[in-house]
Amino acid sequence: MMGRPRFVSNPALDRPPDRRLRRRYVMERNVRYRVLEDHRCVASGSGRTVNVSSNGVLFTTETPLAAGQSVELTVSWPALLDGICPLKLMIFGTVTRAEERQAAIAIRRYEFRTQRASDQKLALAIPPGGALSGQQSAFSY
Repeated sequence: MMGRPRFVSNPALDRPPDRRLRRRYVMERNVRYRVLEDHRCVASGSGRTVNVSSNGVLFTTETPLAAGQSVELTVSWPALLDGICPLKLMIFGTVTRAEERQAAIAIRRYEFRTQRASDQKLALAIPPGGALSGQQSAFSY
């Protein structure tokens, strides 16, 4: 006996389509961030990147950030310039969404800079997830 066709729910198809225009890449690197208002630092902390695209970065935070805040993000870059000099990626952007311990920023601009030896030692010292145990970040800006 032929009955009505049965439709089975597929959770993968039930999700709304991903609206992101750019592919996200998993990238776990130490970061420092500064929240800027009128070109002044009003808050800072450390964390780790979760994923990166050409348009944005998702990273962990020590304290909640708010959508709309301007952020300067310093990412410890894995490659060395000429195989010798450590690099950092400076990202300037705006928080597009935030949760208790994560924030996503839309990239406005970015640039690579050389990293001082003291910055490199400190970047390696940050535990995964940043200084979430109430410790102050040792980075200076």
